[in-house]
Amino acid sequence: MQKPEVSKHFKSRQPSSIRMAQIEFLKRDDKVEAVNTAIGNVTLPMHPAMIQRMHNLCSGKESYFRSGVVGYTPSSGTVETMDAFRNIIASSGLKSDNLSVMVTDGGSQAMEIALVGVCGEAGTGKKPLLMIDAAYTNYIAFAERIGRKTVSVTRKLLDNGKFTLPDLPDLERVIQEYQPGALVVIPYDNPTGHFCNMDSMIELAKLCVKYNMWMISDEAYRELLYINEAKSSIWALNDSLVQGIEGRRISIETASKVWNACGLRIGALVTDNKEFYDKALAEYTTNLCANAIGQYIFGAIAHESHEDLNKWYQQLRDYYKPLFSEVRKVLIELLPGVIVSSPEASLYSVVDVRNIAKKGFNSTEFSLYCAQKGNVEIEGKHYTLLIAPMSGFYDVKKGEENPGMTQLRIAYVPKPEKIMIVPYLFDKLFKEFESKR
Repeated sequence: MQKPEVSKHFKSRQPSSIRMAQIEFLKRDDKVEAVNTAIGNVTLPMHPAMIQRMHNLCSGKESYFRSGVVGYTPSSGTVETMDAFRNIIASSGLKSDNLSVMVTDGGSQAMEIALVGVCGEAGTGKKPLLMIDAAYTNYIAFAERIGRKTVSVTRKLLDNGKFTLPDLPDLERVIQEYQPGALVVIPYDNPTGHFCNMDSMIELAKLCVKYNMWMISDEAYRELLYINEAKSSIWALNDSLVQGIEGRRISIETASKVWNACGLRIGALVTDNKEFYDKALAEYTTNLCANAIGQYIFGAIAHESHEDLNKWYQQLRDYYKPLFSEVRKVLIELLPGVIVSSPEASLYSVVDVRNIAKKGFNSTEFSLYCAQKGNVEIEGKHYTLLIAPMSGFYDVKKGEENPGMTQLRIAYVPKPEKIMIVPYLFDKLFKEFESKR
């Protein structure tokens, strides 16, 4: 008897680069503990106002849920949750009162809706999404899921740990060849930790205007900046800086990172274009609404002062910056010649072994080795390292060299005592892996 076949798309799918290691590790039955740096699953507590809301979900005097009823919210989100996102943007010194906000199931859902709105028709390859590689892997995956094309220009990781943006003439040549519908930029970058400053944002915005593209800025990590530069945001751009940029701006927002609330699955699509917003909302009505309980918890941020929020941002910067610096320093000491990206922004570093690995090193194979077989003893305990291969973060075409084959991404999200053993785990596992090849 014949069995039904899954679709061609399903047959081609492999787990995301950021989830693959965890999936493989969970198949093990030994007592090794995983230090999971493969995914940005923040382990810090949420903002205190959000924690209070969570405690009061049903018992709080003003709780929306004390009756036990959990109904749909408007598809746009509750007014309070929309105001929370506006308050966050404004707390960074940016104008937000004229922005339209649609609350989504995490920033991921906002990405997918945005792609539907800016790219050409499914399957045609028209108006692709233009990315700057290395690019967040979910943009590539979502585009494949909905039948939209992506194109990219690759930035380079120098031996000193600095990433360089592509030359503007190279970027312009790609735009002229493929005529993309939108450019996506992540100012506080995932996966590289690279910071795209305002001068760069202005130059990219000029290209968007010149070639009539939307500009999408994924601002999940806004305020997580560890170098002495002015902050950067799409909402700091305006017509006085780049004539014509207003009305083509879109940002992706989320509760996951700066607010340490990955599991709430609350994000937002924000834009200053009324038509885009209305049509995005029409598209999102199929999803009915975002998580009602998550919206209620996150909505607490609508009532926090900008002074309080800026203290919160500073606490996070003070927490992450020393972790970045120490891990980078120890890795370079343990593995002379290894390249570790400089800690500039967000929650990530890229480790590149191109100068120390034997020919044919494959970051995915190394990641799988760590997940499936890794076992390093430290002070009587057995650990392995879950780490994301960067090969899945480059949108390379068939036959092109993938810089991610020698690169891996570290997410600084485990507890500090676990983060501090990451260099030692990487060192031992890398040397073991290389000795077996």
